[in-house]
Amino acid sequence: MNSVPSVDYLIAKSRMRRTRLIVGFGLIALLLKLMIARNTFGSTDTVVFYTFAKSLSSDGLEWTYCHSNLFNHPPLTAYYLQFIFYLDHQAFFQTHGWTFPVLLRLPGIMADFVVLLVILEIRKKHPEVTIPDWALVLFAFSPVSLMVSGFHGNTDPVMVMFLVLAAYMSLRDMPVLAGLLLALSAQIKIISLLFFPIFFFFWYHRNVGVRFTLVFVCSLLLLWAEPLLKYPEPFIKDVLNYSGFWGLWGITYWLRLTGLPEFGVVNFFHLLFLEYLVITTLKLAIIAAVLLLGWRRRALDGKGLLNTLAYAWIIFFVFTPAASAQYLTWLAPFVLFLTPAFYGWLTASSALFLFFFYNITAREFPWYFAMSTDKLNLAWTPWTIWPWATLICGMVLLWKQSTAAEPSLRLFSFQTLRAEARE
Repeated sequence: MNSVPSVDYLIAKSRMRRTRLIVGFGLIALLLKLMIARNTFGSTDTVVFYTFAKSLSSDGLEWTYCHSNLFNHPPLTAYYLQFIFYLDHQAFFQTHGWTFPVLLRLPGIMADFVVLLVILEIRKKHPEVTIPDWALVLFAFSPVSLMVSGFHGNTDPVMVMFLVLAAYMSLRDMPVLAGLLLALSAQIKIISLLFFPIFFFFWYHRNVGVRFTLVFVCSLLLLWAEPLLKYPEPFIKDVLNYSGFWGLWGITYWLRLTGLPEFGVVNFFHLLFLEYLVITTLKLAIIAAVLLLGWRRRALDGKGLLNTLAYAWIIFFVFTPAASAQYLTWLAPFVLFLTPAFYGWLTASSALFLFFFYNITAREFPWYFAMSTDKLNLAWTPWTIWPWATLICGMVLLWKQSTAAEPSLRLFSFQTLRAEARE
């Protein structure tokens, strides 16, 4: 006699079927990104990275740091560029179409899929993390990641992968792995250093802050040892002090629109005094906000940590003095954890900007090579208002939602939010 399946069994089977469908969408997106990468050259970043790789291979890391203001990447990225430059010159890779532009984008394409798998695992193991299937399908097949990972040509998705993995290890109560993965994230893009206080305060509240910090600092310094010991000045100036292009995003774009000559230099070096002053002020404000967030929310659980990272990203993108097209992949998974509905709006506005950015710089669809110029940035920069405005609206609405749930919550306060506090 056949037994009737239990309700729990049927629910679990349905959930597994939906998960497989989401993974399937992720695999289709992965293959589509590979197809895009193999049939396009990418953006100007691809050319710049090839130039870096050639310099690193012929002249070495020290010469590149000392003679190129454009090279603002940590050493781990440099080592990878040298590696794929070597592969690009091998007959096997040339014959099979695995050229430098493809190999540059390959880690980011794989990283997107890894992040999807990690998010699915978090949803499965942590019931407090609720993400509807439609949002995961959108994330798996995100037009933002299709354009950035498949076409653009940069390392940003890899940084995001390590940051998500660091958060995942924090949910699993693994401070050593969290510290290592956060350090690896900072080896790709130094923006990850901004989130160290959030992780530190999280682990400090759990009495393992020293263990986490030792692993993070030792891992970081181990890979930074060569430039810090041998040629610290260009490394600190070009890598650790990098601020991005003035005048292409948010507050600095609006200041540029004033037409005042004091805000008219659009670059990331040789800026004017008032531009440096605004950049420094905004950076300090972001750092102060992240420190306050990390301290006040240190007692929250793993879901609280994910939300704290999302809040920090939102604050960063609202007040940052600069942002590039590929940066819009940075906050996506964390906003997804925070509120899927807001993630949907952010994805739509970001995709709108990115489409016009690439369509303008690649001189109409279909895209092969996208190159922005001073003249063209006047055409595409206004489209950055859409994602920036979406982030501002989201920040305001999230703050109102938080104060409605907790009327005693104040903006400027060192009061610790308790673990039982509602998000």
